[in-house]
Amino acid sequence: MKKIKAYIIQWVKAIILALLTFLFVNTFMFSVHVIPSSSMEKTLFPGDLIFVNKMSYGIRMPITPLTVPYSHHKMPFNNQINSFSDIIQFPYVRLFKSEIQRNDVIVFNYPRESDLPVDHRSFYIKRCIGLPGDTLQIKNKKVFINGEFLQYPKNVEFNYNVQSSIDLINDTLLKYDITEGGRTGGKGFYQLTLSDSAKNSLEKTNYIKSINPLNVDPEGYADYIFPHHKTYNWNIDYFGEMIIPKKGVTISLDSNNIHLYKRIIEIYEENDFEIDGVDILINGKPEAFYTFKMDYYFMMGDNRHNSSDSRFWGLLPENHIVGKARSVILSVNKLSESKNKYRWERFFMKIE
Repeated sequence: MKKIKAYIIQWVKAIILALLTFLFVNTFMFSVHVIPSSSMEKTLFPGDLIFVNKMSYGIRMPITPLTVPYSHHKMPFNNQINSFSDIIQFPYVRLFKSEIQRNDVIVFNYPRESDLPVDHRSFYIKRCIGLPGDTLQIKNKKVFINGEFLQYPKNVEFNYNVQSSIDLINDTLLKYDITEGGRTGGKGFYQLTLSDSAKNSLEKTNYIKSINPLNVDPEGYADYIFPHHKTYNWNIDYFGEMIIPKKGVTISLDSNNIHLYKRIIEIYEENDFEIDGVDILINGKPEAFYTFKMDYYFMMGDNRHNSSDSRFWGLLPENHIVGKARSVILSVNKLSESKNKYRWERFFMKIE
């Protein structure tokens, strides 16, 4: 009996040690995530299981210590109860911090969920386009950093208006790896999301009459585009220019730029903020200048017309960064009607 008891205790200790080790690794070193949407196609696909290195930019220490292990928003098996308590919140600390590089693919916490603690906000994944201190502008889909054109990612996609002499059924589109879009009007008219390779392949067929880029009015104001203010006639293809804040840099505040930085000052950097007539009040005092406490980044999806990114919700604060997406572990196409739903060619693929 004593041997059985000792055997059970030994196994319990081993299981507890394994769970604690996994928790430590998942919290500070590495994690895995499933890609839920098409916003990074054709670089990442829905159903990709990706490996994320949390040490790439330094180790972010826990902000919300009172958290149920192996959970994020809600309790396991009960999505009505939070899996954390925000009674105690630690300040943001990142050990062994290193620099983010332009075009890195990054996993981060979604900054607009300000009702949740930073480290319990939803996970997003995008490509880092703009770095702290950069001046960024988008003109006719092209990104310019400090006045220079930034080359498109290898697998970038845009929306196109397509006219065909035949019905483009799913089987036809899938043959060219086209997974988004549909009929827009009368017979033969479509709006499709295409990579360069898919566009070139369609143009070589004898049934495609025309493929034209989806054009947006350069002066067209879109209220769903950051900073959501009529002063800025910005839209998904024409955006900026704007200066991306850098830690320690001081800017002058005026009626022309305050709407760009209001959320940063008030929400991300936790100041009392008010506009009183022509005065800008920060912590109750009129201020004409502000010095940023953190670095910020401009993020975009590779699927440029179908991505919720910095064009919509603004800049990414450094304390929201989780880690760098390194590789695809495996990939499952849940929409496939084939018995073999695995994308074998994507297994252990490096993310670039």
